[in-house]
Amino acid sequence: MNVAARLASMEREVRHDTPVSEPPDVFIDHVTKVFDGAAGKVTALDKVSLSLRRGAFVAIIGPSGCGKSTLLRLAAGLEQADLGAAFIRGEDPVTFRARGELGIAFQDPALLSWRSVARNIALPLQVLGRSPRKHAADIRKLIDLVGLSGYQDALPGQLSGGMRQRVAIARALVTNPSVLLLDEPFGALDQILRRTMNVELERIWMHRRATTLLVTHGIDEAVFLADEVVVMQARPGRIAEIVPVPFPRPRDPSLMYTREFQDICARLSAGLYGESAG
Repeated sequence: MNVAARLASMEREVRHDTPVSEPPDVFIDHVTKVFDGAAGKVTALDKVSLSLRRGAFVAIIGPSGCGKSTLLRLAAGLEQADLGAAFIRGEDPVTFRARGELGIAFQDPALLSWRSVARNIALPLQVLGRSPRKHAADIRKLIDLVGLSGYQDALPGQLSGGMRQRVAIARALVTNPSVLLLDEPFGALDQILRRTMNVELERIWMHRRATTLLVTHGIDEAVFLADEVVVMQARPGRIAEIVPVPFPRPRDPSLMYTREFQDICARLSAGLYGESAG
């Protein structure tokens, strides 16, 4: 069976509400991943399937060790599954990433200390053999988009933690990717700054509309940002449930104080910790 037929077949299993004629942007097909641990083999993921429609924003939450980041790395082609496979628009993620169509940002912004904001953002272009000079206008627009106007020549050591994450997000967007993967991008920030960055990320996402998969430990962050929240369980890593988020966009921070928002957070908390959601 070819890739297109396999995607159509598996999509009927995973998402019955999505037309077969519109294959998912990100498709995780029954993946299993096993690592060698100190006490023997550890199954990080066990037959996990996940589908993201085009333009969706999906968040993954779960306890430490449930395989959230492993799942994202499989989607990015940075890890290989022992069983199953990952596809982005019907292609192997490595092939898709090599064209600059996949943007990735991690918890550690990993900026080069000797390069300015503009030159850090330009790095993926250079990796792909594209001229940063020819994309100078796009880089300037990105700097404005992430709220760093006037800092294009600043070095990472001159920036706050939140500003460095903004640079990392701009760098992930500089090749104009159609799919964006975010692994705890605000995990190292304090709660106040993290909430500010949540609002900023939604604003940036609405401007670009890339299909986005976010790994986070923050339940309120997941509900505020996502269209759907995937709840994972550990040992072995599996998807326990997928919870839709019905709120229209753009989302104001005041949404977090509404009963409807808190009810979804309570349901997710119950799924994670076995608490009563009533």
